[in-house]
Amino acid sequence: MPIIFDTIVTKGVRAGQIPARTQDARNWYRETAKGIRFVQERKLMMGEQERMTSRILPGSMYMFYYDPKYADILPFYDTFPLVFPIKTDKGGFYGLNMHYLPLQLRAKLMDGLYEYANNTRYDESTKIKMNYELLQRAASLRFFKPCIKKYLTGHVKSKFMYVYPSEWDIALFLPTERFEKQRKTQVWSDSKQKLGIRK
Repeated sequence: MPIIFDTIVTKGVRAGQIPARTQDARNWYRETAKGIRFVQERKLMMGEQERMTSRILPGSMYMFYYDPKYADILPFYDTFPLVFPIKTDKGGFYGLNMHYLPLQLRAKLMDGLYEYANNTRYDESTKIKMNYELLQRAASLRFFKPCIKKYLTGHVKSKFMYVYPSEWDIALFLPTERFEKQRKTQVWSDSKQKLGIRK
């Protein structure tokens, strides 16, 4: 386990907070991760080799390096996405990059996604059961639209780092977004505008 995940999970368990099991626990891990000012993504990617993979599964969470095909014309993009893949597609896959939402909306979307977990063990067997139709239909997932992106396999610049379900809430709030061309606050403002949120 990368040291930052290990440290926070261990501290939480000692405090009686079992990852993901209750809303209080989720909030505890999110707030603790929020207190981390900076994360070197290289150190995350140099963690346990058994979590590094070339194969992704829909409903799991991954981090990876990405260089978009149309970087020159995109208004902004994330070079280190935090993604729940939804489905594979010719030449790549569609996924939810949680970095495109400000933390408050990110948490609300994650709370909605938890409703569609296939079990409550929050171990390697746990996946989020989702598809595009569900995302459009479920009121609890209404903040998904700015997050849905297509990733081309040929532009993925690393292996995928699997994030264990017990770490989802930590990864969600760690400052690992790496946006190019715009500050994250501007990206989040754009996302809120797309969602019709003024403030």
